[in-house]
Amino acid sequence: MRVGVLTGGGDAPGLNAAIRAIVKKCEKYGFEVLGIRRGWAGMLEGDAIPLKYDNIKDIIGLGGTIIKTSRTNPLKQPDGIKRIVENYNKLNLSALIAIGGDDTLSVAKAVSEAGLNVIGIPKTIDYDVPETEHTIGFDTAVNEAMHQIENIKATADAHERVFVVEIMGRYAGWIALYSGLAAGADLILIPEEPFSITDVVNFVKRKIESGQKSLVIVVAEGALIKDYKGPITKDVKVDQFGHVYLGGIGEFLAKEIEKALGIETRHVVPAHTIRGGSPTAFDRIISTRYGLAAVDLVREGKFGVMVALKGGKITTVPLSEVTGRTKKVDLELYNEAKVFFE
Repeated sequence: MRVGVLTGGGDAPGLNAAIRAIVKKCEKYGFEVLGIRRGWAGMLEGDAIPLKYDNIKDIIGLGGTIIKTSRTNPLKQPDGIKRIVENYNKLNLSALIAIGGDDTLSVAKAVSEAGLNVIGIPKTIDYDVPETEHTIGFDTAVNEAMHQIENIKATADAHERVFVVEIMGRYAGWIALYSGLAAGADLILIPEEPFSITDVVNFVKRKIESGQKSLVIVVAEGALIKDYKGPITKDVKVDQFGHVYLGGIGEFLAKEIEKALGIETRHVVPAHTIRGGSPTAFDRIISTRYGLAAVDLVREGKFGVMVALKGGKITTVPLSEVTGRTKKVDLELYNEAKVFFE
């Protein structure tokens, strides 16, 4: 039996740990493993390399993905699925394990419906894939963002400035909320609850007048401003899955605060630095568990599903139940955090 594995979409810490586990478990069962290079682009082109455990056994702590990735969307090409099916057969694959977020998994679902044996593994630092308690990369991204916010707090205090830190997360505020809360940010703004510029300005003014000399505001890149059409963006371009390139809310908000109050306000965008580091122990372990479980599903002939974590235990969810949906922050959780924003 020959198993293919691909990583699609944005990179996330823990991908290599999952690949390592897949190869190890496959070799235990006597399966061959092919690494499909650059995600779905590799399946469109038949670009694959053999993977052997002895050659990759030390990759568990590496960020990124040794088999590369891309945001290629085969569904945008008239013959995309047909080419994937053809290359699946040319590569003599018995199964394909696709590691990715909603976009990657939506293609996995389409490929599964075309008759191929596919299993999904949830990966996204954004934590927005539903029906699972963890996605590969989230824990690392939160910890990296937390450390960077703490660093900004130190320099903000030294210079007695206001800083706005823009955090990745697209349409879900998980990273911003968790990292901001853990780092002790003064205010956190997320997409799930649109905010008013006036309210933010008044918040900063009130804090400064009360004697506080520095503030750190954390804002998710997809945070929405009341009465403003859509999120702030620096570019009108979209990727192959139709997602606009977000970015700019931090700079926009910093300028608005400085303009309204005459207080020096800086913006910082950690961006990709929070997703490219070495994975935390938790991400390494959950990625390993996901990889091992996916191979067991191949052996059992259970396809068209995504590996998931529920109640601390590994389970499965049909791909049809996880695609086209976004897991957003529960406003009850956000409201709990608001005690620190008073």
